[in-house]
Amino acid sequence: MGTLDGKSAIVTGGSRGIGKAIVRRLAAEGAQVAFSYLTNESAASEVVDQVARHGGKAVAIQADQGSIDDLSRLFDQAGSWLGGLDVVVCNAAECVPIPIGEVTEQSYDRVMAINAKGPFFVIQHAARSLAQGGRIIGISSLDTVLHSPGGALYSASKAALEQFIMVAAIELGARGITANVVSPGATDTDMLRNANPGETFEVESLVEQTALGRLGTPQDIAAVVAFLAGPDGRWVTGQNIRATGGFMP
Repeated sequence: MGTLDGKSAIVTGGSRGIGKAIVRRLAAEGAQVAFSYLTNESAASEVVDQVARHGGKAVAIQADQGSIDDLSRLFDQAGSWLGGLDVVVCNAAECVPIPIGEVTEQSYDRVMAINAKGPFFVIQHAARSLAQGGRIIGISSLDTVLHSPGGALYSASKAALEQFIMVAAIELGARGITANVVSPGATDTDMLRNANPGETFEVESLVEQTALGRLGTPQDIAAVVAFLAGPDGRWVTGQNIRATGGFMP
């Protein structure tokens, strides 16, 4: 018996990295999981197959978190497949380092659409669709408190997500719905490596600054999400859990 038997979940950005690990963990705990992907249909299909091979149920739906129309379609299609809704994980994000002096209006609008505007409307859909006692979980980043060159858009957009979640915790508490943030530290994903290409990416330095002596894994973050989504997380709301392995630069 899993901690989420009989529950249903939506995860945005579930075809790779942390999102993929979250989909697989929630499904392993017994939830039916609908997840979105942006363009890589083959990767999304592989996640569905992996879940099925372990006896779980998942479905992939193409949707751009930066598109309000796509988000409406995601929740409509997922709702038809799931029936009800108990857990929403807002995970999809874009992280492309851009120095402030090089930010264009187009790049600003795109990052904010995916990382801030989209999550706001994910939370709105969740508020309208979740059952009593549901869960909203936003995936943020330690970058909202530890800043780096080129990270202005990413850090600011994730900070917006954090504030949306905190207000949602207050507004939805009367229905028993919890809303929390998980902020990963240095986690070994394609996003981390793509955001720190070439010689600027020094794994050894990140490991040295982490109390537990290694990079995080997507599975480490998925475990925290599973706790918040499950029955043991029922009394935790309005919190930002920094899942960093003790990252202390």
